Amino acid sequence: MLKLFNKKNIISLAVILAVYFIVQFFISNGSINDYIFTNVVLIGINIILALGLNLITGFTGQFSLGHAGFMSIGAYICAIVTAKLGLPFAIGIILAAISAAVIGFLIGLPTLRLKGDYLAIATLGFGEIIKNIFFNIDYVGGASGFNDIPFYTNWTWLYFSVVLTVVVVNNFIKSYAGRACIAIREDETAAEAMGVNTTNYKILAFVIGAFFAGIAGALYANYICLLKPDSFGFLKSIDILVIVVFGGMGSITGSIFGAIALTVISAFLQSFPELRMVIYSLILFFIMIYRPQGLMGTKEFSLGFLKKRGGLNAKAQDK
Repeated sequence: MLKLFNKKNIISLAVILAVYFIVQFFISNGSINDYIFTNVVLIGINIILALGLNLITGFTGQFSLGHAGFMSIGAYICAIVTAKLGLPFAIGIILAAISAAVIGFLIGLPTLRLKGDYLAIATLGFGEIIKNIFFNIDYVGGASGFNDIPFYTNWTWLYFSVVLTVVVVNNFIKSYAGRACIAIREDETAAEAMGVNTTNYKILAFVIGAFFAGIAGALYANYICLLKPDSFGFLKSIDILVIVVFGGMGSITGSIFGAIALTVISAFLQSFPELRMVIYSLILFFIMIYRPQGLMGTKEFSLGFLKKRGGLNAKAQDK
């Protein structure tokens, strides 16, 4: 217990609370208008989605193209809980995350025995099946969409959901299970030879990634207040994958930087939606050629990195 209250954790908690109260202050006095706040919400949702997918694809090496399907499950479950059943948002977001995680387990159990292209095709098929199921359920609006969802997503829910995702994924990666996932990514055969139960750890990463996609879907549903099955199709999964590749597969801070950068680019391109995917394609094209490891590669941003850079610059000036 005492280890939780060390100097590093106390400073981290102070920074987290300081950022929350500073942004909340600017929202309260109107300095952050609705347009800016909408983009802040989209950045937060994309960070959660990217971190979940990065855990599956970047850290565990399992190529998934069905992440939007888990997001849609979370979105519709939370919408049903809050709009149809009238229950609190807290219950909705918890049930959304658990439902997505359970579906992630059921889907991951058979499909994660596949590898490479076969796994990508299987997860792509899963995402399309989920989308078409919601298309044909009149209870949630079918193709015309699910309307009149209560507006519950605010800065507090968004911010602490992002913080929870970062903390859980970061601690998972540093745990034995996280190291096992990285070992699977590097060489699955060698990991099995060392006694790692590769199927169990791949499913665990899949379930955690789906869990956070469910949270992202819940935040999305109760902010946009309108759900359409088309919003969670193949292109949405590609959006999330582009963020992960752009930021760096295997980097938590890379996913955060990628989500911020690509969400801001999307905001600037809202008047030209036909160019959005073209620019995304160009970004992927140039990254694959000049920096295939993404912005951060597998590295993480830290204060120690800045001190190191500062020390190198000081030595260079002395010379």
